[in-house]
Amino acid sequence: QVQLVESGGGLRQAGGSLRLTCGASGDTFTTYAMGWFRQAPGKEREFVAGITRFGHVTSYADSVKGQFTISRDNAKNTVDLQMNSLKPEDTAVYYCAARPFPYATNDHHDYDYWGQGTQVTVSS
Repeated sequence: QVQLVESGGGLRQAGGSLRLTCGASGDTFTTYAMGWFRQAPGKEREFVAGITRFGHVTSYADSVKGQFTISRDNAKNTVDLQMNSLKPEDTAVYYCAARPFPYATNDHHDYDYWGQGTQVTVSS
């Protein structure tokens, strides 16, 4: 098993930046592909970005391509989400998630472990 804890959320004005970090503990971190998801009030949880076990391949939702960047540091057991040019529609609770397979997917049902989430609010 792996335990996940997100940090770095907060309030930003539109156009600003935030960097979210997810720290992992427990099982060997490189066992897991990692994903970031978000959920806005009244909406379904949606995929944001994913990264393979060793960080060679990344994937993004169309809505954040060119705006967000996912990365991982396997020596530190962390996965980050750099968010630039933030928009009010990026407002949501952001979750990191882990699945014990080589590749990330965009389906939240494929992930076994979740963090508690961190709130990101973007004002206009």
